[in-house]
Amino acid sequence: MSAPDSPAKQQLIAQVDAKAVVRGEVVLSSGATADYYVDMRRVTLDAAAAPALGRVMLDLTADWEYDAVGGLTLGADPVATAMLHTAAAEGRVLDAFVVRKSQKVHGLQKLIEGPPVAGRRVLAVDDTSTTGGSVLEAVAALRAAGAEVVGVAVVVDRDTGAAERVEAEGVPYRFAVGKAELTI
Repeated sequence: MSAPDSPAKQQLIAQVDAKAVVRGEVVLSSGATADYYVDMRRVTLDAAAAPALGRVMLDLTADWEYDAVGGLTLGADPVATAMLHTAAAEGRVLDAFVVRKSQKVHGLQKLIEGPPVAGRRVLAVDDTSTTGGSVLEAVAALRAAGAEVVGVAVVVDRDTGAAERVEAEGVPYRFAVGKAELTI
Protein backbone atom coordinates (compact mmCIF):
# COMPACT_ATOMS: atom_id res chain seq x y z
CA MET A 1 0.00 0.00 0.00
CA SER A 2 1.34 3.40 -1.02
CA ALA A 3 0.89 6.75 0.73
CA PRO A 4 -2.11 8.79 -0.38
CA ASP A 5 -1.41 11.65 -2.75
CA SER A 6 -0.97 15.00 -1.01
CA PRO A 7 1.10 18.17 -1.41
CA ALA A 8 3.59 16.72 1.12
CA LYS A 9 3.91 13.51 -0.90
CA GLN A 10 4.45 15.43 -4.13
CA GLN A 11 7.12 17.50 -2.37
CA LEU A 12 8.76 14.32 -1.07
CA ILE A 13 8.78 12.72 -4.53
CA ALA A 14 10.34 15.88 -6.01
CA GLN A 15 13.00 15.89 -3.28
CA VAL A 16 13.83 12.20 -3.80
CA ASP A 17 14.02 12.63 -7.60
CA ALA A 18 16.19 15.75 -7.37
CA LYS A 19 18.49 14.75 -4.52
CA ALA A 20 18.53 11.00 -3.92
CA VAL A 21 18.25 9.11 -7.22
CA VAL A 22 21.73 8.22 -8.50
CA ARG A 23 21.98 6.54 -11.89
CA GLY A 24 24.70 3.97 -12.61
CA GLU A 25 25.53 0.44 -11.50
CA VAL A 26 25.75 -0.08 -7.73
CA VAL A 27 25.88 -2.98 -5.30
CA LEU A 28 23.00 -2.87 -2.82
CA SER A 29 23.13 -3.92 0.85
CA SER A 30 21.36 -7.13 -0.19
CA GLY A 31 24.33 -7.95 -2.45
CA ALA A 32 22.27 -7.50 -5.61
CA THR A 33 23.36 -5.05 -8.28
CA ALA A 34 21.14 -2.34 -9.71
CA ASP A 35 21.43 0.33 -12.40
CA TYR A 36 20.33 3.04 -9.99
CA TYR A 37 20.62 3.81 -6.31
CA VAL A 38 18.37 5.84 -4.03
CA ASP A 39 20.66 7.57 -1.51
CA MET A 40 17.95 8.51 0.94
CA ARG A 41 20.30 10.18 3.44
CA ARG A 42 20.43 13.03 0.91
CA VAL A 43 16.71 13.50 1.63
CA THR A 44 16.11 12.23 5.17
CA LEU A 45 18.83 14.50 6.56
CA ASP A 46 17.87 17.50 4.40
CA ALA A 47 16.20 20.47 6.14
CA ALA A 48 13.80 21.08 3.23
CA ALA A 49 12.79 17.44 2.77
CA ALA A 50 12.57 16.07 6.33
CA PRO A 51 9.35 17.88 7.31
CA ALA A 52 7.54 16.50 4.22
CA LEU A 53 8.97 13.07 4.99
CA GLY A 54 7.62 13.17 8.55
CA ARG A 55 4.19 14.30 7.37
CA VAL A 56 3.93 11.65 4.64
CA MET A 57 5.01 8.82 6.95
CA LEU A 58 2.53 9.85 9.65
CA ASP A 59 -0.25 10.08 7.05
CA LEU A 60 0.73 6.68 5.63
CA THR A 61 0.37 5.04 9.05
CA ALA A 62 -2.44 7.17 10.51
CA ASP A 63 -4.76 4.17 10.95
CA TRP A 64 -2.18 2.14 12.88
CA GLU A 65 -1.91 2.59 16.66
CA TYR A 66 1.70 2.85 17.88
CA ASP A 67 3.57 5.02 20.33
CA ALA A 68 7.18 4.49 19.24
CA VAL A 69 8.91 4.38 15.86
CA GLY A 70 12.34 3.30 14.66
CA GLY A 71 14.33 0.62 12.97
CA LEU A 72 17.77 -0.60 12.03
CA THR A 73 20.41 2.11 12.15
CA LEU A 74 21.32 4.12 9.93
CA GLY A 75 18.52 4.22 7.40
CA ALA A 76 15.67 4.31 9.90
CA ASP A 77 17.12 6.88 12.30
CA PRO A 78 16.31 10.11 10.43
CA VAL A 79 12.93 8.71 9.31
CA ALA A 80 11.92 8.05 12.91
CA THR A 81 13.23 11.44 14.00
CA ALA A 82 11.28 13.26 11.27
CA MET A 83 8.13 11.45 12.39
CA LEU A 84 8.82 12.23 16.07
CA HIS A 85 9.23 15.96 15.34
CA THR A 86 6.20 16.17 13.05
CA ALA A 87 4.07 14.40 15.66
CA ALA A 88 5.37 16.69 18.42
CA ALA A 89 4.48 19.77 16.36
CA GLU A 90 0.91 18.45 16.35
CA GLY A 91 0.87 17.80 20.10
CA ARG A 92 1.24 14.03 19.75
CA VAL A 93 3.73 12.10 21.86
CA LEU A 94 5.69 9.68 19.66
CA ASP A 95 8.95 8.18 20.92
CA ALA A 96 11.76 7.05 18.65
CA PHE A 97 14.25 4.21 19.06
CA VAL A 98 17.32 2.89 17.27
CA VAL A 99 18.03 -0.79 16.63
CA ARG A 100 21.78 -1.36 16.48
CA LYS A 101 23.28 -3.76 13.94
CA SER A 102 24.95 -5.56 16.83
CA GLN A 103 24.66 -5.37 20.59
CA LYS A 104 27.00 -2.98 22.36
CA VAL A 105 29.84 -4.73 24.18
CA HIS A 106 30.30 -1.97 26.76
CA GLY A 107 28.13 0.27 28.93
CA LEU A 108 24.58 -1.09 29.18
CA GLN A 109 25.17 -3.46 26.24
CA LYS A 110 21.94 -2.51 24.51
CA LEU A 111 20.73 -3.66 21.13
CA ILE A 112 17.87 -1.15 21.10
CA GLU A 113 18.56 2.45 22.15
CA GLY A 114 16.02 4.98 23.35
CA PRO A 115 12.92 4.58 25.49
CA PRO A 116 12.15 0.93 26.33
CA VAL A 117 10.03 -0.90 23.74
CA ALA A 118 8.94 -3.89 25.85
CA GLY A 119 5.17 -4.11 26.04
CA ARG A 120 4.70 -1.24 23.56
CA ARG A 121 3.11 -1.03 20.13
CA VAL A 122 5.84 0.06 17.73
CA LEU A 123 6.27 0.86 14.05
CA ALA A 124 9.37 -0.37 12.23
CA VAL A 125 10.60 2.00 9.51
CA ASP A 126 13.36 2.25 6.92
CA ASP A 127 14.37 4.79 4.32
CA THR A 128 14.34 2.38 1.38
CA SER A 129 13.78 -1.32 0.91
CA THR A 130 14.91 -3.86 -1.66
CA THR A 131 14.57 -7.27 -0.01
CA GLY A 132 13.20 -6.17 3.35
CA GLY A 133 16.22 -7.67 5.12
CA SER A 134 17.13 -4.62 7.20
CA VAL A 135 13.64 -3.93 8.42
CA LEU A 136 13.05 -7.62 9.18
CA GLU A 137 16.24 -7.62 11.26
CA ALA A 138 14.75 -4.72 13.23
CA VAL A 139 11.40 -6.53 13.56
CA ALA A 140 13.14 -9.63 14.98
CA ALA A 141 15.06 -7.52 17.52
CA LEU A 142 11.91 -5.64 18.54
CA ARG A 143 9.92 -8.84 19.00
CA ALA A 144 12.74 -10.37 21.04
CA ALA A 145 12.68 -7.25 23.24
CA GLY A 146 8.97 -7.71 23.91
CA ALA A 147 7.54 -5.07 21.55
CA GLU A 148 4.41 -5.56 19.47
CA VAL A 149 5.30 -4.57 15.90
CA VAL A 150 2.13 -3.16 14.32
CA GLY A 151 3.64 -2.76 10.87
CA VAL A 152 6.51 -1.78 8.63
CA ALA A 153 6.62 1.49 6.70
CA VAL A 154 9.40 2.49 4.32
CA VAL A 155 9.90 5.74 2.48
CA VAL A 156 10.93 4.29 -0.92
CA ASP A 157 10.04 0.79 -2.05
CA ARG A 158 12.17 -0.49 -4.95
CA ASP A 159 9.43 -3.00 -5.95
CA THR A 160 11.83 -5.94 -5.69
CA GLY A 161 10.10 -8.22 -3.21
CA ALA A 162 10.40 -6.47 0.16
CA ALA A 163 6.63 -6.18 0.63
CA GLU A 164 6.07 -9.87 -0.01
CA ARG A 165 8.94 -10.91 2.26
CA VAL A 166 7.80 -8.69 5.15
CA GLU A 167 4.15 -9.73 4.82
CA ALA A 168 5.23 -13.40 4.74
CA GLU A 169 6.53 -12.78 8.28
CA GLY A 170 3.03 -11.68 9.32
CA VAL A 171 3.77 -7.96 9.36
CA PRO A 172 1.73 -5.41 7.36
CA TYR A 173 3.91 -3.43 4.91
CA ARG A 174 3.41 0.05 3.48
CA PHE A 175 5.56 2.48 1.54
CA ALA A 176 5.39 6.21 0.92
CA VAL A 177 6.88 6.30 -2.58
CA GLY A 178 7.07 3.50 -5.12
CA LYS A 179 9.70 3.02 -7.79
CA ALA A 180 7.12 3.83 -10.49
CA GLU A 181 6.60 7.29 -8.97
CA LEU A 182 10.27 8.21 -9.43
CA THR A 183 12.14 9.24 -12.55
CA ILE A 184 14.39 6.21 -12.85
